[in-house]
Amino acid sequence: MPTEIKYFWARLNANYWFWPALFSVTGALLAFGMIWLDRNGFAEFLNDIGWLVPARPSGASNMLGVMAASMIGVASTVFSITIAAVAYASGNYGPRLLTNFMEDRGNQLSLATFIGSFVYALVVMRSVRTENETASSVADAAATTLPGFTPQLSLLVAYVLMALCVAVLVYFLNHIPSSIRINKVLEGIGERLLEAVRDTYPVEDSLRDAVRPHCEGKDLGSWGTGYVQLIDFDDLEKLAREHDATFSLTVRTGDFVHRDLPLMRVSGVDPKDIEDEVRRCYTLGPTRTPEQDPQFLIDELVEIGLRALSPGINDPFTAITALHWLGAATAEIGRRDLRKDLCGNGAEDCPVIPCPDDFSHFIERGFGSLRSGVATSPNAAVVMLETIENAARPIQHPGRVTMLRQEAEKLIEQARLVLSGPDLETVEARYSAFDEAMPVRGVRVA
Repeated sequence: MPTEIKYFWARLNANYWFWPALFSVTGALLAFGMIWLDRNGFAEFLNDIGWLVPARPSGASNMLGVMAASMIGVASTVFSITIAAVAYASGNYGPRLLTNFMEDRGNQLSLATFIGSFVYALVVMRSVRTENETASSVADAAATTLPGFTPQLSLLVAYVLMALCVAVLVYFLNHIPSSIRINKVLEGIGERLLEAVRDTYPVEDSLRDAVRPHCEGKDLGSWGTGYVQLIDFDDLEKLAREHDATFSLTVRTGDFVHRDLPLMRVSGVDPKDIEDEVRRCYTLGPTRTPEQDPQFLIDELVEIGLRALSPGINDPFTAITALHWLGAATAEIGRRDLRKDLCGNGAEDCPVIPCPDDFSHFIERGFGSLRSGVATSPNAAVVMLETIENAARPIQHPGRVTMLRQEAEKLIEQARLVLSGPDLETVEARYSAFDEAMPVRGVRVA
């Protein structure tokens, strides 16, 4: 259940309507609260402040009307600018990055602030009345006089909100062009990828190569079609222990499944007896999400790099930045134990055996996917060789270092097929330096 709550909260924050809706409710509650304070005499202390001139009903109504109209106008402009920025970014960097911009907290909170202030101004404006107004209730009609009402404290808060909106508008106008800069986009993806790697594989510099064998049993198939967005491992463990069974997962988070494709292999119990309970442990959806899926973020870096190296764009420097972040992530993955410890304390009797992750898979998903595009650009090829060398330096596992070396060998073979002349000589020279710095069984320490 905690995993489901965490996933639900992450998806809720990814929706563009959540914070504006929350701020709208907050603005309405704040307005009702401030009006109550004004009606019960809590604003009397404002009369003792000499420089604070009390507002009249007509002036208060005009001010609140201007504030409400301007805030909803600014909110519309902010939304339009955001959509234009999202369209530009998805067109240039790839549609997969649309979620990143929709989840941008700066954009969400900017729009929410303007809409919340708009709602606040409308609610407070409703309470303003002049002395010559017609009675609005039986109680007012029975009164000998109909006194006017100007919520002075509520107006003061409205001024503060208006100043806050001006500050937020200035921030937003600076944030939008900054957020669509490619270096900023890659930084966001890279930092998120490093954090996901550390959370998914917390054990560092203590590698266990032995992978638990999968159990023999009957397959339990998928009931729907889509991407595996979430696997609740805690509930799977409880279910397996309850039935004294063993589950061997055959898919990872981020894999695409369709009806009757095996999700896991079950031993110790008939899959039909636990099918409904197992299904509640899986979340399927139409798109991949970064939760529990570091490969999703690796694919985003690869997509940006390949787009940058395409003949239509021809921007090797963007690809170089993507390579730098990919190298940092590869180094982080290479020094960690890639076996998921689902039951804690490295329990060998854990009844849930996840689909194993191996280092070669991550290398092929990252550097391997970029290889064909990088080989066409001498600048990018030189940087990729340097990045692979730097990624291997902190890795103590000889086998993983050898895998990185093999990836560099594949790159130079690909470059020899598409490059010639001085460009190939430059890449060959860098590969010779790489070959000297990285012996077959490890990284030479300077």
